[in-house]
Amino acid sequence: MALNNAPDLTQRPPRSPRVRLGGYVTLPRMLDKGRALLAGKNGEYNYACPMDQRFLEFTGIDPDRLKEQLASGKGDVAILDWIQKNARHQRTEPEIAAWSAWAERRAPSDAESRAYFNDLHKKAAPQREDIATWFDLLDLDDYVSFGGVA
Repeated sequence: MALNNAPDLTQRPPRSPRVRLGGYVTLPRMLDKGRALLAGKNGEYNYACPMDQRFLEFTGIDPDRLKEQLASGKGDVAILDWIQKNARHQRTEPEIAAWSAWAERRAPSDAESRAYFNDLHKKAAPQREDIATWFDLLDLDDYVSFGGVA
């Protein structure tokens, strides 16, 4: 499917998980991955991955219904409007701000996720001691994966 607004994630990464839309972190990144998936240009990126699931659960949005909206070619503002109207869990601005702040600070919480985190960190830039959160790791991995030197 050809989407005019689909990024080519084989050539560049999706937006940082820190970028916000409607106050929600991760949402622009998830939209990039969904559009790229529909266009067959998602590369190594997965729509509705575990990080995306946190947003989907917080809002009560079905990932398949959201993907249908993306397939219609809607831009970010129209998608946000659709989310605000269709979310099973209607959230206030303070709730969204608190959730986004929590997501931005989230770090591995158990031995299994810590081992996975450490493995990715070691592959991307073992000398970097400032990588503490999942967002830090994703930004680093995106940068290194597309030719940046950590």
